[in-house]
Amino acid sequence: MQQVIEWSSSIIGMVAALMIALRISSRVTGWGFVLFLVGSVLWIVAGLREGDNALAAQNVVLFGINLLGIYRYLIKHEEA
Repeated sequence: MQQVIEWSSSIIGMVAALMIALRISSRVTGWGFVLFLVGSVLWIVAGLREGDNALAAQNVVLFGINLLGIYRYLIKHEEA
């Protein structure tokens, strides 16, 4: 199960990074942050399951950053 969580988070992160890097639109960028948020949650779970507190802590911070991205690009609708 741990490998499924880790691989899912890795793939989600790669797709999210591509969505944000392409800068197709604010909406696509916002959804990239949603994917990053999901990936952060999965990495938090993976880190806690493995006792990797540094990984979990890093992704708690990234979770907050992703919330900011979601707010800016999906809720407030700022153009990139």
